Amino acid sequence: MFEGKGRPLSGAGLRQAGMALGVGLPSLWAVMTVETRGCGFLRDRRPVILFERHWFSKLTGREFDEVAPDLSNSTAGGYGKNGAFQHERLERAIKLNRRAALESTSWGLGQVMGFNAAAAGFTDVEAMVNATCESEDLQFQAMIKFIEANGLATHLKTVDWVSFARLYNGPEFQRNMYDKKLAMAHARFTVGPLPDLRVRAAQLYLSFLGLDPSGVDGWFGEKTQKMIVAFQASKDMPRTGRLDDATFSALETAAMS
Repeated sequence: MFEGKGRPLSGAGLRQAGMALGVGLPSLWAVMTVETRGCGFLRDRRPVILFERHWFSKLTGREFDEVAPDLSNSTAGGYGKNGAFQHERLERAIKLNRRAALESTSWGLGQVMGFNAAAAGFTDVEAMVNATCESEDLQFQAMIKFIEANGLATHLKTVDWVSFARLYNGPEFQRNMYDKKLAMAHARFTVGPLPDLRVRAAQLYLSFLGLDPSGVDGWFGEKTQKMIVAFQASKDMPRTGRLDDATFSALETAAMS
């Protein structure tokens, strides 16, 4: 369920987002890095999500609080592990109430809540979920639309991370130090360099193929190089460890076909 194409973030998608908001790329990279650790898909091509039990409880009128307290609870928390476990929780909640379950989940690169589908530019949550499964560009567009709809672009332009975090993450943003994390990420990306989208795409392709590059972050490190060598060996290509055009093309074809 929810396995999609898993297309990586593109340069065009990132530039369009920056132009739409009138902010620099360091700000966009900071938000992405803090909100989803920089990647919108799991290794099995399902989008990164977080199921929120307190929202499910609220949206269903507390109907399931007693029968499924781990899924429906007036108190926030109880998230459990990231990754596939969140999809397990979501699938159980869908059996109780599909729409409420989807709306109680944050989706993709920007971790936009499903109940914000309209603000993110979609007719309903189903349309938002379908787009989220398709590509990181569409995930990112949803985040940009949400930021525009809620007047958050001003805070990005002025680098007011406290105000941005309060409105984007909720009144308890300081508990997870979102504002401080955003400020640190922005400072790092302002100094540069920015992550390499080609390297980042290759890392995502490697992860889809079961070759763990130790993160999808756009930085060409030792683990990424080792996985490229492993991929080249599997395709009887020269084991250079370099992300040349031939290697990237072969990776893209193998991962996306």
